[in-house]
Amino acid sequence: MKTTVVILAAGLGTRMRSKRAKVLHRAGGLSLVEQVVQAARAVAPADNIVVVTGHQADAVEETLAPLGVRFARQVEQKGTGHALLCARKEAARKNGLLMVLYGDTPLLSAVTLKELRDQQAESDAAATLITTTLADPTGYGRVLLNERGDVRAIVEQKAARPEELAVRLINSGIYCFRSELAWKHLGEIEPSASGELYLTDMAAILNQHGKRVQQFHVDDSSELLGINTRVELADADRILRGRKTRELMMAGVTIERPETVTIDAQVRVGPDTIIEPFVRLTGNTAIGEECRIGQGAVLESAALADRVHVAPYTLISDSRVDPDAHVGPFARLRMNAQVGPEARIGNFVELKKTRFGAGAKAQHLAYLGDAEIGAKVNIGAGTITCNYDGEKKHVTKISAGAFIGSNSTLVAPLEIGEGSYIAAGSVITDEVPDHALALGRERQIVKPGWVTKRKKKRKS
Repeated sequence: MKTTVVILAAGLGTRMRSKRAKVLHRAGGLSLVEQVVQAARAVAPADNIVVVTGHQADAVEETLAPLGVRFARQVEQKGTGHALLCARKEAARKNGLLMVLYGDTPLLSAVTLKELRDQQAESDAAATLITTTLADPTGYGRVLLNERGDVRAIVEQKAARPEELAVRLINSGIYCFRSELAWKHLGEIEPSASGELYLTDMAAILNQHGKRVQQFHVDDSSELLGINTRVELADADRILRGRKTRELMMAGVTIERPETVTIDAQVRVGPDTIIEPFVRLTGNTAIGEECRIGQGAVLESAALADRVHVAPYTLISDSRVDPDAHVGPFARLRMNAQVGPEARIGNFVELKKTRFGAGAKAQHLAYLGDAEIGAKVNIGAGTITCNYDGEKKHVTKISAGAFIGSNSTLVAPLEIGEGSYIAAGSVITDEVPDHALALGRERQIVKPGWVTKRKKKRKS
C-alpha cells in the first residue's frame, strides 16, 4: 500500500525562547524537520511527503526544498487536526496509508516508521497510534484501551479523571491511518473550548463508527521526544550523535573517544579509518578508507580519499585531499583547495582556492591563495602568494618541479616555469622561464666595525 506522510511543522515553539521557528533549530547536524523528513523517506518517496508550514514558512520551505518534498500552508494555527486538514489538497488519496508525523521529533527512527507502516498495512484497523509507557506521564495525554487492547480514547491530562491519570500509557500523536477513512472522518472533529481541532479526537471518532484503532508500542520512549526547550534540543543532539558514532564503529571505523567527537548525520567514513578524540566532522564530509584524523581536527564538507593523514588541529573546509596525502598539524585548507596524491602540507600552511600538485610539499608557515601548483614543487617556509591587489584576486602558476626558496614573495599574476628555482628571500613580480634561477633581492652589504663607530658617536 502506498504511504503518504504529512509532517506538521507550522508552530513557532515559544518555549525555545527563540526568534527562529522551532523546527529550524539543529540537532545531529540537521534541522529538526530535516531529521524527520530523512526518517520519513524510509516509508515514502519525497513527492509523497507533505510538510505543513506556518511560522516562518518561507524559511522552512527553503530549507526543505532540496529534499524534494511538497508543502501546504497553515496560515492560522488552529490545532493538529486543522493542520492536517490544511494538507488535504496535497496529501489526500482515495486509498493507501496516511502517516502523520511532527517536525519537532528528530529521534524517530526509520526502523520504527517502517514497523508502524507494516503493522497498519497488515491489519484491518482504521488507524495505528504509536504509544509508549512513561514512569512519569505528567503532561501527556493518556491512552485508554478497551478489552481487546485497542485504543478506545485519548484523554488529555487536564480533562482526565483520577483513575485515568494513573495510566502510564501515553499518546505520541503519531498515527498511521487508512487514508480514505482519515479524510472521510477528519471533518467530524469538534472545536475545543479554545476553538482548536485536535487530532487526538480521531481515536474516539473512529470507534464511534465501529472502526478499530490499534496501538504500536515503542519501548524506547526517547524516540518520541518532542523538542520544546534548549535542554531537550541538547539531549536530542547527544542521542543523534551517539547513534552516528555507533553506526560508524559498527561499519569498521575506529573512534578513540566517541563521547568527545562531533559527527553530523550525513558524514561518510570508510572502514579502517581512525578518528582521534575531539574531532569535528560536519556537513557533507566524506572520508575514505584507512585515513587518520588527528585530535581536534575540524572537517567541514571536506572530501578525503583513501589513506589521507590529517594531523591534529587542522581545519579543512569545502576542499579535497587525494590519496596518501598528509595535511597538518595546524594547517588550513579552504574554498575549494585541492591537494594532490602524496602531497605534504605542513604546520601553519594555508591553502585557499589552490590546486596543489601530486607529491608537492609546503611543510612550514606559508600562505598559498589562488594558486596552481604543479607536481613535486617544493615551497619553502614563509612563502606567500600576493593574490590581492586591493581590487581583484590574481592567480599564481607554479609549474612542476619548481623550487621556491624560503621567504619568497610571489606577486600575482605570475607564472613560474617548470624546474625553475626562486632564491630565498626574493620578491618575484615577473614571469620566470623553465629551468631558470630568479633572484629578486638586493645584494648583501657588510660594513665592518659599523656598530662600534655608532656607539662612539652617540657617546660624544
